[in-house]
Amino acid sequence: MSDTLTIARPDFEAADNAKRRQIIEGARAVFLAQGFDAASMNDIARKAGVSKGTLYVYFDSKEALFVAIADEQCHKQAESVFVLDEADRDVAGVLTRLGNAFTTFMCNRSTSPIRTVIAIADRMPEIGRQFYEAGPAVGIGKLSRYLQAQVAAGVLDIDIADCDIVAGQFLESCLAGTFKPVLFNFAPPPPPERIAHVVGIAVRVFMKAHGKN
Repeated sequence: MSDTLTIARPDFEAADNAKRRQIIEGARAVFLAQGFDAASMNDIARKAGVSKGTLYVYFDSKEALFVAIADEQCHKQAESVFVLDEADRDVAGVLTRLGNAFTTFMCNRSTSPIRTVIAIADRMPEIGRQFYEAGPAVGIGKLSRYLQAQVAAGVLDIDIADCDIVAGQFLESCLAGTFKPVLFNFAPPPPPERIAHVVGIAVRVFMKAHGKN
């Protein structure tokens, strides 16, 4: 009896995860189309193709569902964008790859939940805090540790205590003229060549300010 239950459990878990994924994808589409405030659990259930009762089995509120989506996107960013090898001394090359990937991610309306987070952070500060801790703070921390390793190796000239600030400044410089037009719906996401141009400037300025060679 116990062997049968053990064998069946992976199938149950797979179905459970697939249903959760179905709900998250449906909610993501609704949030992107309507914004957080206008979206309703009825809309989300309809888009996800599940009953409202099933929806509440997985997420007890619209806020919990949005937090799950934002948290997932933050982890995707950390795992796919901020993959930095501290032994790699080609700082310009590392920053170029990071800058291009980071800017592309941030300017993609379908992957970045930041616009919705900004809209609700005033009245739901806990969501804003969780998003920052799981997203921007993680990225800055990873880049800061990479920069500290290059300072220790004699490649960069930065006060160790300032590496967090310098990391944040570099990331912000990659978004100059690219992210805010998208954030405010002034312009569509920039093409890869535009991102590469802006990131190239950011890398050159960084290396001139902090490089030793």
